[in-house]
Amino acid sequence: MADSLIKASRQRRKNAMVTQRAAVPLLLCAILAPGGTYVLDDSGGLGREFDGIGAVSGGGATSRLLVNYPEPYRSEILDYLFKPNFGASLHILKVEIGGDGQTTDGTEPSHMHYALDEDYFRGYEWWLMKEAKKRNPNITLMGLPWSFPGWLGKGFNWPYVNLRLTAYYVISWIMGAKHYHNLDIDYIGIWNERTFDTSYIKLLREMLNFQGFQRVKIIVSDNLWEPISASVLLDPELLKVIDVIGAHYPGTQTVMDAKLTGKKLWSSEDFSTFNNDVGAGCWGRILNQNYINGYMTSTIAWNLVASYYEQLPYGRCGLMTAQEPWSGHYVVEAPIWVTAHTTQFTQPGWYYLKTVDHLEKGGSYVALTDGLGNLTIIIETMSHKHSMCIRPFLPYFNVSQQYATFFLKGSFSQIPELQVWYTKLGKTSEKFIFKQLDPLWLFDGSGSFTLELQEDELFTLTTLTTGHKGSYQLPPKSQPFPSVYKDDFSSHNPFSEAPNFADQTGVFEYFVNAEDPGEHRFTLRQVLNQRPITWAADASNTITIIGDYKWTNMTITCDVYIETPEKGGVFIAGRVNKGGIFIRSARGVFLWLFANGTYRLTGDLAGWITYKLGHVDVTAKKWYTLTLTLKDRFSSGMLNGKLLWKDVYVAFPPNGWAAIGTHSFDFAQFDNFQVEATR
Repeated sequence: MADSLIKASRQRRKNAMVTQRAAVPLLLCAILAPGGTYVLDDSGGLGREFDGIGAVSGGGATSRLLVNYPEPYRSEILDYLFKPNFGASLHILKVEIGGDGQTTDGTEPSHMHYALDEDYFRGYEWWLMKEAKKRNPNITLMGLPWSFPGWLGKGFNWPYVNLRLTAYYVISWIMGAKHYHNLDIDYIGIWNERTFDTSYIKLLREMLNFQGFQRVKIIVSDNLWEPISASVLLDPELLKVIDVIGAHYPGTQTVMDAKLTGKKLWSSEDFSTFNNDVGAGCWGRILNQNYINGYMTSTIAWNLVASYYEQLPYGRCGLMTAQEPWSGHYVVEAPIWVTAHTTQFTQPGWYYLKTVDHLEKGGSYVALTDGLGNLTIIIETMSHKHSMCIRPFLPYFNVSQQYATFFLKGSFSQIPELQVWYTKLGKTSEKFIFKQLDPLWLFDGSGSFTLELQEDELFTLTTLTTGHKGSYQLPPKSQPFPSVYKDDFSSHNPFSEAPNFADQTGVFEYFVNAEDPGEHRFTLRQVLNQRPITWAADASNTITIIGDYKWTNMTITCDVYIETPEKGGVFIAGRVNKGGIFIRSARGVFLWLFANGTYRLTGDLAGWITYKLGHVDVTAKKWYTLTLTLKDRFSSGMLNGKLLWKDVYVAFPPNGWAAIGTHSFDFAQFDNFQVEATR
C-alpha cells in the first residue's frame, strides 16, 4: 500500500512539473515523515486589515534612469511593477518629496527651490505616480520628505525652524499633485529617518484639514518604533491626529508601545537587499513574518526599481533592474515574482486570519480573506542562508523538509478547489519562479490538504483564478554606456533633467537663455545657490555624474559659464569613483576653472589633493571651453583649445564616471558636453 501511494504521488508530481512540491495524501504523509497540522478558521473573527504591499521611488534618485528608457521598454518595465495580475502588481507607491539634497543615490529636485519659486513639473515622481495610476487606479500614493530646500531652515540645517512654513511647503506638494496632475495623495510622512516634532505633526493635520485634505492620512515617523510610539501614548492629541506608525527595517518585530497605540503598524521601508535569490528570499520571508511577528499590515520595499548607476550605494537593491536606458536592457528579477505571490491574490481591505503562524520545522504561513468567500494562503520556507536581508542582523534558525496539513474551517470548509502558484529559490530558481501548478481539489469534503515543503519555497494557494505571470519579448541585450556621448541640451525631454546625468549634490536642470539667441540658448544649469537642509553629508560642491564607471581613458569637453563673479567656479572631471551618500570623499581627476582667473587640477572633489594650478584670463559671465584628457596614468588640460598642462601624473583612481559641477552652491551653466572614452 505504501509503495503504491509513493508511486502515485511521484507520478502526480511528475505530471505537474518535474521536482515540483505537490500536495500529497494524508496517509502518505504519515508514512513518510511527521508533520505539523494547521487550522485556517474565521469562526472566531478576523485579524487585522491588510493595507497592501508597496515600494519606494526615491530616497534618493533611485528611478533616475528609468525615465530615459525608450519605448516600448519603459512601458514594459512599468507594467511589471504596477499592472494588476501581471507582475509585482504593487498596491502602494511611495515617493520622495524632492528636497534638493543627497538622499542615498542622488538628489531629487524640489518643487520650491526658493520661497517664491513653484514648479510642479520638476523631476519624475509626478510622472511615475501618473503611470502607476494609469495601470492601477486604486494604487495608494504616499509622499515623504528626505531633505528640504535651504530657505526653509532660515540659516539652520533644520526643517522645524518655522513649523507653519514647512507644513505649507509639504501641503503645497499635495496641492500641486492634485491641481497639476490630478493625483490624490493618500498618506504623507514627516521626515525620513530623522527627528520628529510633535507640534509640527499636529499643525500639519490642522493645515491639511483647513485646505480640504481631511482624507490625507499621516504616517509617523518613518524611523524606529521608539520614541514615536511612547510619544503617541503620552499625548492624546498626537494619538488623535496620526493614522499609521511606520518603522524602517524592523526585522519583523515590533514593540509593546506600538501595539498599545491601537494604530495601524507598517514596515514603511524594508528590504534594500541585492535583488538576487537571497534578496528574493529576504523579501519572501519578511512579507509573511512582518505580520506574524509584528502585526504589520503593510510592507514597503526600498526600492521600486534599481534604475541608477550600479556602483552607487546599494546598487541593484530594487525589485527589478533597469539601469541601461541607452541599450533598453532590463531584468525582471526574482523579487518581482515573490511580490506577486501576495499582491496578485490579495487587495488592501482584505483581512488576515487570526490563525496564522510559523511552521513547525521552519517557515511561516499567512492567510487572508476578502470576507466574501475568497481565501489566499501564502506559505514560505526561506532558509537562513538564503533569506538574509541587508539589515537588521538575522538570528540563526533552521528550516527542514516537512509535511504540512492544513484544515479549512468556518466559512472556508466547503471550498472545493484552490489554485496553486509555486516558486523555488536557490539552485533551481531559473526553472521555478512563480509557476502555476495544477489546481488542488478538495474532493473528500474534509476541507484539508497536505503539502510537502522543502527549503526556500513559496506557495500561494487561492480561490482567485486571476493570477498571471506576465511577459514580453526579451528586451535588448546589455550594452555598456556609449563610448562617445554628446549632449548640447537643446532637445529638451519632458523632464527637467538631461538624460543619464545623475545629480549627486546640487540640482542641474534644463535652462533657456531668453536673451541669448545664439549657440548657448539652451543649456544645463546648476540652479541652487543655497545648501539644502541635508539628509546625508552632501558635498560642499555640486556635482552630477554620467557614463560608465569602468571608463579609464577619456577626453571630456564642455562649454562652461560661471555666473558668480570673483568667487564662482566650475569643473569637469573624469574617473570619479564615488557617489551617493559617499560623495564628499569622491576621488577622481578634476579640472577647475575660477572666476578669479585661476585654474586647478585636483585628485578629489573636496580639493585637498592638488596636482597643478595656474593663472588664466578668465572672468564670470563669459563662455569658455574646457577639455580634460586622461590616458593611462597621465592627464592633459586645455582652455579654449590652448594647452594648460600636459602629462601630469594622476595614478588614482584608475577608473570612474565623467562629471561636471560647481565649486560651491552657485549658479553656473554647461553646454556642448562631450566625452570620448575607453575602458
